[in-house]
Amino acid sequence: MLLDEGAAVDLVVRDETVAEKIQPLFPSQKIFTCDVENEAEIKKLRADTETWLNNPVISPADTPLYSGLVHSIAFADYSSGVKPFHETPKKLFLQAIDISCFSLIAVCKELAETLARDASVVTLSISTTRMASENYGYMAPIKAALDSSLAFLTKSFSRFSEIRFNAVAPSLLKTSASAGIPGYADSYLFAEKVIPRKRAVSTEEAAAAAVFLLSPRSSGIVSQKIVVDAGMETNYFDKEIIKRVVG
Repeated sequence: MLLDEGAAVDLVVRDETVAEKIQPLFPSQKIFTCDVENEAEIKKLRADTETWLNNPVISPADTPLYSGLVHSIAFADYSSGVKPFHETPKKLFLQAIDISCFSLIAVCKELAETLARDASVVTLSISTTRMASENYGYMAPIKAALDSSLAFLTKSFSRFSEIRFNAVAPSLLKTSASAGIPGYADSYLFAEKVIPRKRAVSTEEAAAAAVFLLSPRSSGIVSQKIVVDAGMETNYFDKEIIKRVVG
């Protein structure tokens, strides 16, 4: 969608294997690699992007800066199944918060000098972290930490810039990543029934919100989570659903 709007986009993926898979889909885009669990790779990403931005072929005049950054990364190890929340293994919880939350802080720290003074940073959250969806495991508390970090990053970066941090928070989406969440398909089908229009949120709708937050038109929106749920949270007591449950 950013490409449709004429933006120059560089991509960052975990490793070369992923890069090779997606390069045919983005033949004109520069693709960097970075495993955010490895601090050295985050530092390397900074060096790689700075070298790229200083390439005279890319920037024959003034050295450009990135106008925006999209943080779209999350991971939780559900290989042993989803356990009751109080039985969450410490090691897995810390790995998930490292990849899904702290990575935003770490990447923004390293790429600070490659971002324009008024850049927009957008991360991907979820529509609510207050609903104890058992099949989502321990990710909702981690997304809550991600949401909270927006205000602290904005305050911290305000010392030297006007960079703003926001989140797009869609309800259930049909994505390849969500396919790995146990029981997700059933929750997705339920969401379709709860949403007033009886149709789930599309990835395009979530992407459109991200594009808006990246644009100057949203310059007054700072440290916010924009919920994109097609009204799902307003319709849990839909009479048709109640009738099916209580008979």
